[in-house]
Amino acid sequence: MLLFVRTRLRAHLAICFVLLSQVARLYRKALKTLSSWAIDREVFCDEATKLRAKFDDNRGCSSANAARLLKEGNAEVFKYTHPDPYCVPFMPGGSLFMRNPPLPMEVCFPDGNYPADAPKVLLNPDMSVCKEETGKNAVGTVLVDFTKKNME
Repeated sequence: MLLFVRTRLRAHLAICFVLLSQVARLYRKALKTLSSWAIDREVFCDEATKLRAKFDDNRGCSSANAARLLKEGNAEVFKYTHPDPYCVPFMPGGSLFMRNPPLPMEVCFPDGNYPADAPKVLLNPDMSVCKEETGKNAVGTVLVDFTKKNME
């Protein structure tokens, strides 16, 4: 009997965790969509407060009701999706992307005699430092997807 209760409890917790993560994703997506529409920061903050109130009103509802609300929320976010969403200026699709990329060291110093104060780091196309541990190591050819506005 105790094993049955534990199994049911684990299943219920797993469902709750999935719903909570879906709600968090929906909230984040809604805020990103809102940031594409609201130009002024004050307007964005007011609308974000209203959005948070909508989410807080439905806190603690049943699983079936939560699934229905998630479906409606996703449909509403899709309905209000901006045709040209905001992106950070120095990321792919932004106005500053690769505006002034640094020249390769081989071009600046063709003889290979680098000065002592020359930078020893490689940069990604989004001007961040190449690091293998972060997964942003764009050495060689880099595919920049301008439809998704990200680097792959």
